[in-house]
Amino acid sequence: MNALISTALSGVFLMFVGLFVRNKQHIKFFAIAAIIISFIANLALYPTVQLGGYIQFGMIEVSKFSVLFNAVALGATLIYFLLSGSEFEKVGEHVGDYFALIFFILAGVTLASSFSNLLMLFLAIEIMSIPQYVLAGADRKSLKSNEASLKYFLMGSFSTGILLMGIALIYGAAGTFNITELGLGADPVHPLALCGIILMAFALAFKVSAVPFHFWTPDVYDGSPTVFTSFMATVVKAGGFVAFLRMFHVAFAGGAISHHWTLILSIITAATLILGNFSAVFQQSVKRMLAYSSIAQAGFMLFAVIAINQFATQGIILYAAAYSLATIGVFAVLLKLKDYTFEGFNGLARKQPLLALATTIFLFSLAGIPVTAGFFAKYFVLSAAIQHGHLLWLVIVGVLCAAISVYYYFRVIMAMYFKQGDPEVEPVSGGFKVALVLTIILVLALGLFPNLLIGCL
Repeated sequence: MNALISTALSGVFLMFVGLFVRNKQHIKFFAIAAIIISFIANLALYPTVQLGGYIQFGMIEVSKFSVLFNAVALGATLIYFLLSGSEFEKVGEHVGDYFALIFFILAGVTLASSFSNLLMLFLAIEIMSIPQYVLAGADRKSLKSNEASLKYFLMGSFSTGILLMGIALIYGAAGTFNITELGLGADPVHPLALCGIILMAFALAFKVSAVPFHFWTPDVYDGSPTVFTSFMATVVKAGGFVAFLRMFHVAFAGGAISHHWTLILSIITAATLILGNFSAVFQQSVKRMLAYSSIAQAGFMLFAVIAINQFATQGIILYAAAYSLATIGVFAVLLKLKDYTFEGFNGLARKQPLLALATTIFLFSLAGIPVTAGFFAKYFVLSAAIQHGHLLWLVIVGVLCAAISVYYYFRVIMAMYFKQGDPEVEPVSGGFKVALVLTIILVLALGLFPNLLIGCL
C-alpha cells in the first residue's frame, strides 16, 4: 500500500517539477530521490507482513510477496534512472512528464502485485498500459514512434475489451469479484467460468507478449524511443506477469478447472519459446533481436504461472530481478551506440572495454549462463514445472530453446571481441560507469547468492 501511494504521489510531484525546473537534467535527480523514498516506504511494511498479510477494504492484499516484488520493481527502476535517466532529454522537451508517466506505470505495477479484487486487476492493467501508449509515441518527429504508439493503443484497447469480457463471465459464474471467493474449482466445470478464464488468459498473454498475442511487440519495441523500450520490456513486463501469476494461483488453482487452463497455457508457453527464439536468430538489429528475446523470456516466465508451488513464487521474483537488471543494462549500452545493428558492436571491446564487459555479463545472464542471476532464475522456473508434474515435455522444450538463445546472444559478444571495427560511441560519464558496475555486481551477486532475494519470501 505504501508503494502504491508513494509512486502515485511521486508522479504528481514530477509533473510539477517539470513545470518549475528549467534545467532538464536536474529533473532526473528529483526522480531518483522519489524512487528511493518509494523503495524505503515499501520496505517499511516488511516487518509488518512477516507475521502475515492483511487486506485493505477487500480490494488490496499486502503480503511478503507483494512487498518483495515491489522492492524488485522499484529497485530495477532506480537502476534504470541511474543508467538511462539522462537520455530522456534527447526524446523531447517534456522530461518531467516522462518521469511522471514512469511513476504512474509503477503505481499500476504495485497494484498488480497486491490486488484481491477483479476490478483492481482491471485498474492495475490500465494504469500500467495507458502511460505506455504515450511513452511509445513520445518522439513526435519520428514516424516509427507514432506508428508504434498507435499500434500499441489499438491492440491494447482490444485486449482490454477481452479482459473485461472475461471478468464479466467469471462474475456471472461466481457472483463475486473477490478472487479468494470465486470457488471455481468445483466439478463439473462451469462453462461460463471456463470461457472467462480463457479470455482472461488471452488478454494477459497479450500484455506480456506471449505467442500468438505477440505480434505488436517487435514493431512497438523497435519504434518506441529506445530509452522507454528498456522500461517497457522489463519492469512493465514483470508487472504483467505478477498479475498473471496472482490471478491464476489464487483464483483459479485447484479442482478440475485448473487442468483446462494448464493445458492452454502450456501450449502458449511452448509456442512462445519456439517462435521467440527462432525469430531472434534471424534479426539483423540488436534492438529488434532484444524485442524477440523478450518474447522468448516471457515463455520462461510463463512456467511460473503454470506451476502452482513455492518454486514458482520464488522463480517469478528472481526472474523479474535477473531479467530486468540484465535487459536494462544492455539497453543502457545500446543507447551509447549510434548503430544498433550487430556490425555496430564490432570492435567495442577495444574502444570501450567496460561497456563490452558489462554487455557480455548481461547477455550471459539472459542466456542463463552459470554464475549470473539468469541461471538460477531459469533453474527455479524449470524446477517449478518439474515439481508440478506432467510438464516434462515443456521443460525439454525450454532447455532446447535456452540453448538456441546462446547463439544470438553470443553474436553480439563475438562482434565486440573478435571482429574489427570502430563503433561510434557517445561520451561515457563517470556516473554512468559507476551505475554500470553496480548493475554488474547485482547480476553476479544474485547469480552466486540467490537466497539474498528469495530467502526473504
